[in-house]
Amino acid sequence: MKKGIIVILALVILAVVWGVGIYNGLVSKQEGVSKAIGNVQTAFQKRADLIPNLVATVKNYAEYEAGTLTAVVEARAKATSVTLDPENLTEESLKTYMNAQNELSGALSRLLVTVEQYPDLKANQNYLDLQSQLEGCENSIANARREWQEAVQTYNTSVRKFPANIIAGMFGFEKSPYFEASEEAQQAPDVKVLFE
Repeated sequence: MKKGIIVILALVILAVVWGVGIYNGLVSKQEGVSKAIGNVQTAFQKRADLIPNLVATVKNYAEYEAGTLTAVVEARAKATSVTLDPENLTEESLKTYMNAQNELSGALSRLLVTVEQYPDLKANQNYLDLQSQLEGCENSIANARREWQEAVQTYNTSVRKFPANIIAGMFGFEKSPYFEASEEAQQAPDVKVLFE
């Protein structure tokens, strides 16, 4: 009788230790996803912080491009007003955030195409430095998004695999959404439209 109680007690302790290990692993992976979200937001913010300097530099040369400059400033304001909350991340909130960022990317693209019409500006060292920094920001954004996708894949795989899915279900761990490319990004740009 005493051996049976010891065996049952040992099995219960083993099950608790096993459950705690799985729970802690899920928490660590969920924190990795939160960190990745923060890195993406930081990369986008760095790009947004460069935009006022870029707009000011272009404004000094491109007096007749007020509409393009205004569109960039407005898109930046919209993009910086939308944030992601890692604790309450949904596909809808992620889509809203990415739509704002994509709108800013589009406005920046139009600005950079406009700059092609101003040879003096293209030769300006301040503009060249800003353009180089902007390119670095775009690379940082791409890397942060890739790391985000990897963190989400690791976390979602853990949440869905047996037996971790039991612990995940008991404690409310849910799948995290992936970044998805916008519909505009799926299509090649129409070069004729950019230069008309």
